Amino acid sequence: MLFKLFWIFARVAFFSWGGGPASLALMQREVTQAGWVNSSEFADAGGPQHALPGPIAPQVSAYIGYKLAGVPGAVMAVTGTVLPTTLLMLIMIAYFFNIKDSPAMKSMLQAVRPVVVRLPALDRLRYGRQRLRRQKAGLERGHFNGLGQGPDRRRGLRPSDVSPASIRSS
Repeated sequence: MLFKLFWIFARVAFFSWGGGPASLALMQREVTQAGWVNSSEFADAGGPQHALPGPIAPQVSAYIGYKLAGVPGAVMAVTGTVLPTTLLMLIMIAYFFNIKDSPAMKSMLQAVRPVVVRLPALDRLRYGRQRLRRQKAGLERGHFNGLGQGPDRRRGLRPSDVSPASIRSS
């Protein structure tokens, strides 16, 4: 059972991209197909973990591992979630430090730098334009800060009102 816990969570770690929250769907499919939990139990595992600080994938894997095999199960599940990508990252870092001073790598990094600077700037520009269009159309009436404060509290916030263009922190 312990090796199986490690193996399933290692597979999830290797084949999911985009961080912990992005891996939850694959994790849910794997653990429900294995018959370890059903969808409702998986939702119960993920709910409280959203309130805890830190990465969610190891937290959910620890919950499921503990449910199945106690502390050793939790340790193996978390190890399966974290170890493969950590090793891959260390290998890539070691490789990068071996080639970082090569002329080819220096040229590539010089070519990428303007793109790295430009993409966030374009994103902000796009965000600003979208926000202005929404304001002109009368779709943006104040802001939502997650605390029910401001104009949204008085008019009642609907899910259709919440878009990336209308959310900002106070």
